[in-house]
Amino acid sequence: MRINKYLAACGVASRRAAEQLILDGRVRINGKVVIDLATQVNADRDEVRFDGKEIKPDTRARYVMLNKPKGVVVTAKDEKGRKTVTDLVRSRERIFPVGRLDIDTEGLLILTNDGDLAHRLMHPRYQISKTYRVRLTRPFQVADFDPLTKGVELEDGLTLPSQAYYYTDDPSRVEVRVTEGRYHLVKRMFEALGYEIKSLKRIQIGPLSMGTLARGHWRPLNAMEVEYLKQAVGLSERKRGSRKNWRRRS
Repeated sequence: MRINKYLAACGVASRRAAEQLILDGRVRINGKVVIDLATQVNADRDEVRFDGKEIKPDTRARYVMLNKPKGVVVTAKDEKGRKTVTDLVRSRERIFPVGRLDIDTEGLLILTNDGDLAHRLMHPRYQISKTYRVRLTRPFQVADFDPLTKGVELEDGLTLPSQAYYYTDDPSRVEVRVTEGRYHLVKRMFEALGYEIKSLKRIQIGPLSMGTLARGHWRPLNAMEVEYLKQAVGLSERKRGSRKNWRRRS
């Protein structure tokens, strides 16, 4: 097993985040610092330590959804001492957040120790959609839906087509669904069209909807929700079936 996958299986971080931890020299195998990302680990034979503490793969898979409030950082540990999402979730197993949300963005976040699922949910290849509710400082013009849904030109290239519509009678409130994970993507899309965002909330990731989960609260995912996520990224052996009414409005 590659070293980054091993760290993900231990619940230390996602595969991508684990690579930086390795490059920072925080991982030792059999007493030696390892910085080669291609290093293989034998779970039965090798002793692996992260920051001096021996780590082993978690045997129980854990899946949690959190309604992240503003002011909380999406990381397992913050060097500045700020409250993190793992401070909000009680878990015997070490779990890590899948992807990121800005400190001033709230809403749905998945935490897990399933490294394979986390990796695929974040990988661009699978184009897992993310749905946000945006509150603007002024009404969104109907004419601007066209560039928003067809693609907005940003400094790092044209965005992929998205879905967007008003979600209330208030034209300053827009719901948008994107399939990219670029840095500050939703904020930059609206800014490119001349709008300022007042608040931003993620309500859905792929087939998983946050529903009525209260701000700052969390709950374990049920078996059906986990299965739908695995289906979305090709990790399920079950045949994908109908998912009528799977989306719950918050």
